[in-house]
Amino acid sequence: MTQASIGILGGSGVYDIEGLSNKRWEKVESSFGAPSDELLFGELHGVQLVFLPRHGRGHKLPPSAVNYRANIDALKRAGVTDVISVSAVGSLREDLPPGTFVIVDQFIDRTFAREKSFFGSGLVAHVSLAHPVCNRLGDHIEVAAKSAGINAVRGGTYLVMEGPQFSTLAESNLYRSWGCDVIGMTNMPEAKLAREAELCYATVAMVTDYDCWHPDHDHVTVGQIIQVLLANADQAKTLVSHAVPRIGADADACKCHCRSALQHALITAPEARDATMKEQLKFVAGRML
Repeated sequence: MTQASIGILGGSGVYDIEGLSNKRWEKVESSFGAPSDELLFGELHGVQLVFLPRHGRGHKLPPSAVNYRANIDALKRAGVTDVISVSAVGSLREDLPPGTFVIVDQFIDRTFAREKSFFGSGLVAHVSLAHPVCNRLGDHIEVAAKSAGINAVRGGTYLVMEGPQFSTLAESNLYRSWGCDVIGMTNMPEAKLAREAELCYATVAMVTDYDCWHPDHDHVTVGQIIQVLLANADQAKTLVSHAVPRIGADADACKCHCRSALQHALITAPEARDATMKEQLKFVAGRML
């Protein structure tokens, strides 16, 4: 059994967790370019945590400029086995008001300007994404939220838009007609890449406001949204603190299907695989290569 090392992808407010010890920032190189920032290593309840600010400290990178491949590759190189993505989103449902956390189980990917796979010409792979998040991690997060008294809804579809602009009213209404629950800009291709890297991945979507379909949308001020963001960050820290010991003590983690996602995914014959790509993929797909 591999001891759990939990990666947290999220904003700068999330990694300032009370009780986090042995903290150090460390640069981790990736064969896919530069990650968003250095990685913060630490321990919580005896479990290794690795934090990566998705947009860089100080929020320097817009969603489309985030190097998602480098971020996931760097977490894999750092020994991470389980990834919790913490993301701010807008609500597409009246019954998901600001301050609600949604433990997402599905995505609709509407991004178009991002590298979406570690694989390609010279080394082809197709992973299953029917269930794009780890149900086991979702279970732990749900129990942790209840124990912490956090208003978290289990299940929901996250529409991932390209950004950086927000939706038009027509788009917002279209996504609601599709049955989407929340909307954001960051969790694709992140979830796809985590699956290719055989990492367990779960999303905690934190609602900051209603998307523009809502009649009160135009009356919400930036100050109100920031206030919700700060409150959500505090709640996220509490949630992570409660979830970490549960995930770290999970004796069945090694049996999770996420960790064998590449078992039958590599299509290119061994003798035809590009040597440069094999070297580039030695951490992401090293188990199979």
